[in-house]
Amino acid sequence: MRVQATAPGRVPRRRVPAASGALAVLGVLGVLGLLLAGCGGSGSAPAAVPSLSQATSGTQAAGSSRAAALHAAAQCIRQHGVPSYADPVLTSSGAVYSDSRPIQDASASTLAAVTAACRTLGARAGLNPGNEPPAPPQLVQAGVRAAECQRAHGLPDVHDPTANTPYTPGHGFGMSGSEIPAGGKLSPAFQQAAHACQSQIFAEIRGSTLSSLASDG
Repeated sequence: MRVQATAPGRVPRRRVPAASGALAVLGVLGVLGLLLAGCGGSGSAPAAVPSLSQATSGTQAAGSSRAAALHAAAQCIRQHGVPSYADPVLTSSGAVYSDSRPIQDASASTLAAVTAACRTLGARAGLNPGNEPPAPPQLVQAGVRAAECQRAHGLPDVHDPTANTPYTPGHGFGMSGSEIPAGGKLSPAFQQAAHACQSQIFAEIRGSTLSSLASDG
């Protein structure tokens, strides 16, 4: 993320990849995020090709069923110790965006309880909170504008994000250690860029919210 989404004078907070704890978290997320790859794959061919109206109806039904399954999995996660976990969003193209930060912040005992209780629902929904889809164009464009502004205001090492740049829903793109100037986030250069580019930074953050991501699929 490029700046904390609260009061303007606050210190900008960038997400730098976590160290040792991340591996354990990703292991749990991997269990929760069992994909349904291969389900409904090979089988006998249908006797007749469905009409366009039938295909559309089937697609809508499948989307509704998937959305319901995602809600059930999220509800299970909330009920077993992560009450702030939001329902993932399902786009029209079938992409699923979720905010896994509440899961990452949970205790080991909570993660174990969630895994035991919710793995089946997670698999049924195809929920994979440890593997977000690529950033959609609207979010990338907002991130590029924020990066351009920060380079123009004293942070020459900030890179333009791409679709494959890590991001956190609701917080925007991350920043690597090499992009942060000497002195860190409290340095005058970092603070100056954060204040000068506040509108671009907040636009990037808004573009990464689940509601915005839902409309970008």
